[in-house]
Parts: sequence; structure tokens; C-alpha cells
Amino acid sequence: MSASSRLRSLWRMAVAAWHTRVGSPTAEHAIAHYVTKPEDRITFPRKIAYGLGAFVNNMLAAAIGGMVIVLNLGLGMNPALVGLLGALPRITDALTDPLMGYISDNTRSRWGRRRPYIFGGAIAAGIIYAVLWQLPDGRSESFYFWYFLSGSIVFYLAYTVFATPWVALGYELTPDYHERTRLMGVQNFIGQLAYLVSPWFLWIMSNKEWFPDQLAGAKGLAIGIAVLTIAIGIIPAIVLRERFVHAAEAAVVPGTPAEGLGAVLARNLKTFFKGFATTLRSKPFMKLCVATFLVFNGFIMISSFQFYVIIYYVFGGDQELGAKYAGYAGTLGAASTFAIIFFVTWLSTHIGKRRAFFVSTGISIFGYAIKWFCYNPDHPWLVLLPAPFLAFGLGGLFTLMGSMIADVVDVDELETHQRREGMFGSIYWWVVKLGMAAALAGGGFLLNATGFDVALEGAQSATTLVLMRLCDVLIPMITSGIAIWAIATYPITEEKAREVRTELERRRGAPAPVAAT
Repeated sequence: MSASSRLRSLWRMAVAAWHTRVGSPTAEHAIAHYVTKPEDRITFPRKIAYGLGAFVNNMLAAAIGGMVIVLNLGLGMNPALVGLLGALPRITDALTDPLMGYISDNTRSRWGRRRPYIFGGAIAAGIIYAVLWQLPDGRSESFYFWYFLSGSIVFYLAYTVFATPWVALGYELTPDYHERTRLMGVQNFIGQLAYLVSPWFLWIMSNKEWFPDQLAGAKGLAIGIAVLTIAIGIIPAIVLRERFVHAAEAAVVPGTPAEGLGAVLARNLKTFFKGFATTLRSKPFMKLCVATFLVFNGFIMISSFQFYVIIYYVFGGDQELGAKYAGYAGTLGAASTFAIIFFVTWLSTHIGKRRAFFVSTGISIFGYAIKWFCYNPDHPWLVLLPAPFLAFGLGGLFTLMGSMIADVVDVDELETHQRREGMFGSIYWWVVKLGMAAALAGGGFLLNATGFDVALEGAQSATTLVLMRLCDVLIPMITSGIAIWAIATYPITEEKAREVRTELERRRGAPAPVAAT
């Protein structure tokens, strides 16, 4: 047998082993593909309008996470306290996110279920964020902690009012299996523009030519972010319209005129908790939540470690130079994500959303692994090399998850006769934010556990630097690997989604999807 024949034989054996483990391609993508009906297509300007909401959503999330480091570097606050400030406000989301989802699902107004909240929430979130960072000078660590904690709780409430209805709106803009992925690809593409800028936040706040100190830099930067939030965040509310409003209205059980306020409140609370429990019983949905929790929050837990490793290991404590190179790496990663989104969107239409997740997450694991070798004081430019590979993790995740949740919402409607995009979206993002809270809090305590001391500046111990690097590499590798395992049995294929939609269309009296010839 020739060498080429042996290679072909080995390749066929490997493919067969892979199909045995995760299923034959005929089970997921070698099926009848369907034509997207004209009425199911979303025009490109409307996709952009929805994507602008992603820009605001990502900008606020990146800003609060990227700027909080100033409390440690600029004010000398204990890293554990900084971690708690990132975590404690998220606890309120345990109630406010699902509650906002329920309120949005059941709102009836001349402007729709989602748009009033998106409009008002964008304005409120922008104003509150600007006020949050106007920290007075010369106060105690305790004062800064309680000021920032109380302000953050109010900010996250306004953020929820904007983000939860915006997310839900995206799930209902189209019922088409692949058009959903295209929509999420566009919104993720536009949302990534925020990450072109956010890696430079520390550098902007530390720039002595613009601001006298980092605290003044945070004040100025927060005002700029607030203006962008308000100006851009209201656009989805102005441009977009709901699609499934009639199906949602049919599910509402009106109260009787004789009901008092207490009876109405009790009935709504009963409906809320019943819907909450029903959502959590969806096994496909919970698989998506677990995978997102692991991939996203594995990244979040070590997000600050990356800055510390670059500053204190690669550049020996030089904050300004370290922040600059961290900015380069972040910008390269964000720029790479644009191409990755196109690739993952294309890939999912050929091999299925589940396998596309395997590919994108697997490549990100490789990126985390090579950080051990590329974060090198002798060759500082190597910090750029892992960035494009790391971008596959979040780039693939948030292109695919929104589309997959929209499919789950259809399955839920088939079973419950209700459209509950708001509840699904709010619980999904609550899980994300709950994990982010744990990751931020854990990250602060983990940093303390490595022995890091900001007062030592570039004189951190060798043990501290090794422990920081190990956390930076191993934690996201492990969490991403478990996420792949969680999605391995996700059951909603294209064929399953089409069957569900056909039944829903039959209920509504609409024509079924048309198979391509």
C-alpha cells in the first residue's frame, strides 16, 4: 500500500470514529435544505438596526468590566473588594432579569412589547453609567466600595430594562432556521465593534496627555460611553417591529373586571413562577445555558489575569507599556472576530449549529494553550499571536447561541402555546451574568491567592507570576472543554426545527416551509 493510500485509510478511520462519537453528518446537515421565504428574510438595514443594540450591549458590558481595574490600580482598592463589586450587583439580576423578561412578554402597548423598554432603558443606562464614575477624590476605601456598589445596582437595573427586551426582540424577528443565524451573525459582527475600542480603555484612562490621573480618565471616558449608549441604543426601538405579537396576545389570560390589585398581583406572580419553572425544564435550553456559562465565564474569570500577566510578567510592571500591548492584542482579537463570525455563520449552514460550536470552541482552546509560550518577556510581540485563535470562542458562541435559543423558543411554543422570548432571553443572560458575577468575584480572590501585591509593582515573586500564568491558560481551557461535552447531545437539528415550524405554521394557518430542489 502506498503512503497516500495509507493516509487516505487513516483519514477514513478518523472520520468514522468522529461520526460514531457525535453522529453521522446525514443526521444533521445532509438533509433537505429549505428555501428561506421572502417574508422570513430580514432586510440588511433592519439587521444593522438590531446589531446596533448589540454594540451598546457589548460596550456597556466591556466598559464596566474593563474600567473597574481602575479601582485597584488608580485607587489602591483590594482586588478582592474589586471582584465583589463586579459580583454583588449581579445578584440583583437573579430577580430583575427574569422579571423583566416576564414584563416584556406580557406588556401591551401601542408601541409593542419590547420597544418602550429598549428606548427608555438605553437613556437611563447611559445617564446612570456616567454618574457612576464621577467618583470624588480623597475618600476612603470603604466609601468608594459602597458608593460604587449602590450605583452599580441601579445601573444594572437600567441595563436590564434595555437589554432583556432587545434580546427577546431578536428571537422573534424571523422564524427561519438559517435566517436566524444570519441575523445573529450580523448583530454579533456589529457588536464586536465595541471590542475594537474596549481593550484601549485602560490606556485611555492612563494617558497622561489627556488626563492627570486614571480616576479623571475614568470620569471622562464614562461620559463618552454614556453619550454613545443613548444615541445608538434607541435606534432598535425606533426602526424594528415585532413579528409574533398576535401569538403572544393569544396566550394572555385577561383578568376579570372585579379583580382587585392584590388578586391581579397574585395571579401574575403565579404565572411568572410557573413560566420560570417551565423554562428551566427545557433540556435543550439548559444545555445552551451551561455551555455559555462555561465558555464565556471561563474567559471572564481570567480576563483580568491577562492584563496582569502582560503588565507584570511580560513587561516587568510597566503599566503604560503593558496596557498598550494588551490593547494591541485585544484589538487584533476583535478584528479577527469579524472574519470568524462570517466563517461560523457559513459553517453552521453546512455542518449544523452544534458542530460549528465544536469547531469554534476547539480552536479557542488551542489559543489559550499557546498563551503559555507566547506571553514571553523576550519576545513581547508574541502576545498578539493567540488573539485570533481566542476570538473563535466568543465569536462562535454568540453567533450560534442566539440562533439556537430562537429554535428552542419555537419548541416551547409548540408545547405551551405561548411565545416567551423574553423569559428565555432573560434567564439565558441571567445565567451569563450570574456566572460573570462568580467569575469576577472568584477572579479577585484568585488573584490574591497567587500572592499578587500591587504595591510591589514589577517586583512580584516568581511563584506569583507562574500561578498567574497557569490560571490564565488552564481555567478557560478546562471550562471550554466541558462546554463541548455539554453541547454534544443538543437535539435540535435543522430537520427538527423545520418539523416544529411546520406544525406551528399549521396552527396559525400559514404555509409551510418549502424544500429546495
